[in-house]
Amino acid sequence: MNADLPDGWTIERVRRASGDAEADLLSPERLVVAERYGSADYDVLQPDIILSFHDLCLARAGDEWFMGQIDADGSVICWASYGPDLAEAIRGL
Repeated sequence: MNADLPDGWTIERVRRASGDAEADLLSPERLVVAERYGSADYDVLQPDIILSFHDLCLARAGDEWFMGQIDADGSVICWASYGPDLAEAIRGL
């Protein structure tokens, strides 16, 4: 699954950068939504990559990394975006 990560990234590099030895790639086949600022509504995202860090995750949709939480049913609710830089998104964890 490393081929799915951005150029130069492996799951081992993600684990080192995050300090989470259990960080892993998840299947993007799940409901992923982003909260709309100042609203009770959500935008449905279509991520191509989801990285899990225990209960937190990073999901890439388009050219943007979103941070969120994995719910008990496996869906993801995101509340922040970090732009296109995976390293910046990992620092936000």
